[in-house]
Amino acid sequence: MEIGFSLGSNLHNRKRLLMQAKNLMLSAPRTRFVAQSPIYETTPVDVKPEYADMAYLNSVVILESDLPIESWLSYIGKIETNLGRVRVDDRNAPRPIDIDIIYAGEQIIDGGGLEVPHPRWAQRRFVVQPLCDVRPNLVLPEAHKPVSAILRTLPPDAGLRVFDEKW
Repeated sequence: MEIGFSLGSNLHNRKRLLMQAKNLMLSAPRTRFVAQSPIYETTPVDVKPEYADMAYLNSVVILESDLPIESWLSYIGKIETNLGRVRVDDRNAPRPIDIDIIYAGEQIIDGGGLEVPHPRWAQRRFVVQPLCDVRPNLVLPEAHKPVSAILRTLPPDAGLRVFDEKW
């Protein structure tokens, strides 16, 4: 099954943390690399004013895996913890790494702490732009139109820029 992940970081060595997260994800059994977007530097969304100038690096990584998606939820939680993420009440607080499952094949899941496709993916240019780079024609379950069409509906983000094409 193809799985799309969104990776983000706005603390410490952001690019190194994205690379470490990707490499740890690739170490999962029965998993292979398919594609990755460029890394984008993006303006934080829905953060407290004191975090507004802490730009994120964001990317999308596509993997093919035989592991159940519930196993991935646990696996990425361990990766986040190993890379220094501490969960706090403020869900938009700065973090060394954030890994979200955007989609998992054609699956629709809502339960057990997991929502797939990610409930806010289509509202966030920092997810849609890099996803469009690697899967412009993908139609996610319940989206009814391709990623490229969804990207055209989003307002521009002056703070979004390519940080690194090849990483």
